[in-house]
Amino acid sequence: MDLVLDDNGPLYLQLARALKEAMAAGRLANGTRLPSSRELAYDLNLSRTTVVAAYEHLRAEGFIAGRVGSGSYVTSPWTTPVRSPPVRRAVVAQSDYSRRLREFSDIGNIPGRRPPGMRYAFQFGVPMVNTALTAQWVRELARAAPYVQPNYPRIQGLPALREAVARHVGRTRGVACSADDVLIVGGTQQALSLIARVLLDVGDEVALEEPHYFTARTILQVHGARLVGVPVDADGMQVDRLPDPAVKLTYVTPSHQFPTGAVLSHERRLALLEYARLGSGWIVEDDYDGEFRHDRQPVRALQELDRDGRVLYVGSFSKTLFPSLRLGYIVMPPGLKDDLIAAKWTDDFGSPPLDQAALANFITSGAYDRHLRQVTRKLAERRQLLRSSLQAQCGDRLEIMESHSGMHLVAWIRDMPVEEGEALIRAAAERKLALYSIAPCYLQPPQRTGLIMGFSAMSPGEIRDAVALFAKCLALFPRRKAGERGRPALYLARSSG
Repeated sequence: MDLVLDDNGPLYLQLARALKEAMAAGRLANGTRLPSSRELAYDLNLSRTTVVAAYEHLRAEGFIAGRVGSGSYVTSPWTTPVRSPPVRRAVVAQSDYSRRLREFSDIGNIPGRRPPGMRYAFQFGVPMVNTALTAQWVRELARAAPYVQPNYPRIQGLPALREAVARHVGRTRGVACSADDVLIVGGTQQALSLIARVLLDVGDEVALEEPHYFTARTILQVHGARLVGVPVDADGMQVDRLPDPAVKLTYVTPSHQFPTGAVLSHERRLALLEYARLGSGWIVEDDYDGEFRHDRQPVRALQELDRDGRVLYVGSFSKTLFPSLRLGYIVMPPGLKDDLIAAKWTDDFGSPPLDQAALANFITSGAYDRHLRQVTRKLAERRQLLRSSLQAQCGDRLEIMESHSGMHLVAWIRDMPVEEGEALIRAAAERKLALYSIAPCYLQPPQRTGLIMGFSAMSPGEIRDAVALFAKCLALFPRRKAGERGRPALYLARSSG
């Protein structure tokens, strides 16, 4: 206990005054249990007799009360003081990095988060709730705990987990690697940050898909990259529209393009690898949701075709298991291993070993594969339910993009400009339904309304109810006739309900 005696008078009175000052300052609130006389005497290097006398003095004055078999408790007449808030002073950015953080990141407004008070939300990027997985994970942690050493973890990652990851991605994704090529990191975000730190100088050009994963864009911008958006169509990134001369780094999600769901064609994969080879550039392959193929065989990784060591393959367990695990990996090309491992060391000395050990056993035991098969089957059912429900309830108002993987669909609303789409999102929120615009995924937002509609976090019943409510909200905005402008009168006349 943090108490200071004032050297004025007997020790027991000094201690009594110090305790009353702690009560008045709010450090000892009403109901707080005081340390035993023996404990406090030891902490303050006083005799137990002095502490007992101080406690009796406070008890006589009504500041504390004893409970038989329990101890002494504060019954101070003071309430916790109301402290004036600290004076807020504008602090200028301390570095160029700090200035870029302020310009490009807004952690209070991250796209895709569920707003409070919503009854339904087409939230994307959130894995399915699986109580059986939670119970199994508790068992894995308990099994691993006795064998985990309490010292610093290995920087590159636990050998057992690196071996398990290498075997898994080799077997399921065609990634050519060994355990020595794998770096365990704290999810995709840390992977991209380490890669940017190792490869990029301020002002270097980076190409990324348009649209794209907004968090990847933010990380690259904060590291000082100049971004070039490359359009995406049904066959993925339009590689023939990459800048000339070649950029330093290209970021792609080739197996399941985020957010459109497109798959990069074989011809474009070969062209992208040649582009990187000729320009001495690098490719980050983010295998976003590549594990969740619904109605086709899994697409092999771009890294499988790489013969020049230009691809950094990035994966994560945030979607396949749960985000709080904060474990992912980079399959490192030979030329970057030492630098990436050193960058990881400067960041955090290594990822938590207990979680690594539990995950290694979860993968090698076959439980991870069984979990993926179960989740993929359920996601396919919910995806089909969402798609058929949207088609039945909304008809040809929506253009639903083809997607054979992942946990969301992209739906474009025909003949609805951006301003009207924003009004639709507000109208839905008034009715406790959260909708998510695709606009944050663009460097240059489109001039029409598109929605990312996640389905993994909702039960089948919730999907049906949410689509019915969405259709009612959409009906507030009838399709425009040729030449019509402005917001529909129906919405203007209705503010709630």
